[in-house]
Amino acid sequence: MKKLTVLKAFVVAFIAVLGLSLTSCNNDTYEPIPVKKGDENGTYRTKLITTQGNSRTEKIMDFTVKDSVITYKEFPIKEIVKSVVKDAAKTDAAMTAMGKIEYKLNFTPKLMPEQNVIEFTFAPKTLALQIPVDGQTKNAVVTFVAADKGYFIGQDWSLRFGFVADKITVDGTDLTPYEKIKYDFPYSLKY
Repeated sequence: MKKLTVLKAFVVAFIAVLGLSLTSCNNDTYEPIPVKKGDENGTYRTKLITTQGNSRTEKIMDFTVKDSVITYKEFPIKEIVKSVVKDAAKTDAAMTAMGKIEYKLNFTPKLMPEQNVIEFTFAPKTLALQIPVDGQTKNAVVTFVAADKGYFIGQDWSLRFGFVADKITVDGTDLTPYEKIKYDFPYSLKY
């Protein structure tokens, strides 16, 4: 009987010590790492959501950010070429002939330490494309606009932004009818 009482006392003491060791400290405050200019530089992987009218596509792609420029080594041009060519088979042939298209998107960063973010104000340049169709070359100029600002978020070190292909001019004439193409990058992570 005496052994059982000692054993019970030992188990109770062990549970008490175990319970105290599992309690958290009072100093569990989250201290975010403050962002600074230059933290946005790097290589990112993102899910690009492209929307034109009722059509929506999603694609995983990479881009780099360096010295206030976002560089796409393979800018997605399918919707642009499809808007100009209008025929699916000819669109695929034209895209194959064109190869990879690089595009650079300029921005001005603004540090906002109170929110722990870097705000991007975009200054998109036009994109000139030579689209081969039926033995001829159509010269297309795509005008991009970025009405909304982009953000590099310090909490998870992600980049979020979007812009719109507002207008396409083919051989000096505005393409009509034309539905704007929206490019959204809702969550881009550095790797």
